[in-house]
Amino acid sequence: MAESGSGPHIVVLSSLFPNSMQPMAGLFVRERMFRVARHLPLTVVAPVAWFPFQGLIRRFRPGFRPAAPGTEVQQGIAVFHPRFFSIPGAFKSLDGFCMALSCLPRFLVLKRKGCLDIIDAHFAYPDGYAAGLLGKWLQVPVTITMRGTESRHATDPVLRRVLRAALNRATRVFSVSDSLRQVALACGIASDKVLVVGNGVDISKFAPQSKVDARRTLGISAHAKVMITVGGLVERKGFHRVIAAMPDLKKKFPDLIYLIVGGPSPEGDWTHQLKELVLQCHLEDSVKFLGAVPANELSLPLAAADLFVLATRNEGWANVLLEAMACGLPVVATDVGGNREVVSSNELGLIVPFDDHAALVDAISLALSKAWSKPTIRAYAEANTWDQRVAALVMEFRALAQGAAR
Repeated sequence: MAESGSGPHIVVLSSLFPNSMQPMAGLFVRERMFRVARHLPLTVVAPVAWFPFQGLIRRFRPGFRPAAPGTEVQQGIAVFHPRFFSIPGAFKSLDGFCMALSCLPRFLVLKRKGCLDIIDAHFAYPDGYAAGLLGKWLQVPVTITMRGTESRHATDPVLRRVLRAALNRATRVFSVSDSLRQVALACGIASDKVLVVGNGVDISKFAPQSKVDARRTLGISAHAKVMITVGGLVERKGFHRVIAAMPDLKKKFPDLIYLIVGGPSPEGDWTHQLKELVLQCHLEDSVKFLGAVPANELSLPLAAADLFVLATRNEGWANVLLEAMACGLPVVATDVGGNREVVSSNELGLIVPFDDHAALVDAISLALSKAWSKPTIRAYAEANTWDQRVAALVMEFRALAQGAAR
């Protein structure tokens, strides 16, 4: 375990976290909390869902719930992967309790070793619910970071109940956007309990590069108009909405290219559906599937583009928007979750209504025709680095530990 600083020992609880079998899962959780680990000692418990017959399911759905090693060391930090019982697609209101039971033995060991002062959960359900029970059983404070799924859970009569219970049990609730803070307040959580701490961007990892060189590397014409989306290939991210807009867009931009960067995610895999849609729209020469690209290599495809598009149905705080901006790209994004908070001015991009085909076509067309100030866009990203976010988190963790010690 890494002892990167003095102060309370944080144990992160997140079922969405990278591991050797799913290296791209939950990178935004690791990016945030491993930076906290530079200031405070930290351990990760990342439980994985398990069901006795899930091996049979993999025969029909390859990649379903891939196994994870029991223990890993990532960047010098211990990451544990206990299994918790979870029936696929059913009885989701039980997942939080089952997760807490499965994690309890590991948390007991950590507490006995003096390595547990605060439980920091990511996503209010099931992780935050499990953290609340563990905090109650072990008498330690709990923080929950709301990241986006809470908006959907709040509309489900069953899950809303466990969501509210999780948030009520927490000592402190962080939300990555004000829109998510409003979800917590609507659940009856006291306003002084919820603090907005957005995600940040690593401006050394995401930075402008030569468009000419990037396009040469990817085999793209220097004269083409290029747009890009980065994310898991799932329905929620809206790749299909952008593909469906291309036939209209190509009337004005006949050389338009759409770069799709991403692969299967824990939410699912729409690769087949997206490729079928490309064939149906006769866009085989216009849509390029680049696959999953490691974060430290993303600047290359971003540099090749003129515009970043995110036609998503839901987001908490889409880190990828800031990453695109750090590379100097303007953004077109749907008006959901915290997207309007990230794309906070017309100098950065355009916000469009969700699932409005005509509005999406018009916004992309305008954005591809407009002369944008890349230095202005880059400067906005530089004002939203991880440093200020992490400083706020470290201060909150220290204050919580001091309060618990009284």
